Amino acid sequence: MKKKDLDERKKKVLQAIVEEYINTAEPVSSGSITKGHGLEYSSATIRNDMAQLESIGFLDKPHTSAGRVPSAEGYRYYVNELLKEDNLSLEEIKYIQNKLKIKVNEIEELTKVATTTLSEITHYTTVAVGPKADKQIIEEIKFVSLGQRMLMVVIVTDTGLVKETIIKFDEDITESQVDTLNNLFNTRLKGKALAKIDKPMAEYIFSEVNYSIGIMRAIIEQINRIVEEENNNIFLEGAKKSFDLPEFKSMKVAKNFVNLLDAKDEMLEIFNSGDAEDINVFIGDDDENSNLKDFSIITFKHTIGNKDLGTIGIIGPKRMDYAKVISVMKYISKKLNEDNNKKEGM
Repeated sequence: MKKKDLDERKKKVLQAIVEEYINTAEPVSSGSITKGHGLEYSSATIRNDMAQLESIGFLDKPHTSAGRVPSAEGYRYYVNELLKEDNLSLEEIKYIQNKLKIKVNEIEELTKVATTTLSEITHYTTVAVGPKADKQIIEEIKFVSLGQRMLMVVIVTDTGLVKETIIKFDEDITESQVDTLNNLFNTRLKGKALAKIDKPMAEYIFSEVNYSIGIMRAIIEQINRIVEEENNNIFLEGAKKSFDLPEFKSMKVAKNFVNLLDAKDEMLEIFNSGDAEDINVFIGDDDENSNLKDFSIITFKHTIGNKDLGTIGIIGPKRMDYAKVISVMKYISKKLNEDNNKKEGM
């Protein structure tokens, strides 16, 4: 029997097992799903189906139990073929609406509010990753004198991102030089991707401006630091909640979770992949060397029109409530787009 050729009865049995395990975190027996999920089949029939589902890799049998648990492949089939989204309660809908009504000055703040709200509703760890620097267009770079040897640099992008940094120098800078910096940087960089502030640009500015190399190098290094930070911009919410889940009684699982949160490159690669139009589900496999082994990540792109504002996602055990999480994500994504499109049209 091929994995994609499950008959309707086996689909119902698999769905019942996944949902029972999500609810109880205990290996599932034929008796438990017969009673609790309205399956009108004999225990013997269900046991036979469970054995076949195990043989094709959709179920695993823990060594210490007679019951079964879903495998990564079983979860994938459930999410792709069997999942029915939850209806959010009126209370949850009102809570999300009220949270997202909060007035914020920057898109970055709104993303954090949405991420916090998602964690509060689902009780899982949520993560927001800012848009890549090459996806953000510079609207303005502003240099402001804070004294004879100190400048504040403010970068504003088309996504609403505002980044600032303060630079100290070993020599004086005049107001005339500050005006020249504003004109030069805006002429060369306005309308270009944030990532364009790179070494060639630094070399160009060194050659064009009659300032000391020390002043210009300090400016370029600080602006490059902003760009580098933005490429690794990760906001985390609700990590402590995960340690209350049954899976985290295992020190190995807890350690893998901490390692996953610390592995920024791996995290960014996952969050920056996937289809921008859909909810994306990444389910850990059986690779012993992978930090993702015991977990699933569900993400969606935070966009307004064609503007990429980053990615918001949830990290949880493979036993997470996919129906609930996906339903909440879709509603939050819808509200973010509705509310911000209204602002854009004002």
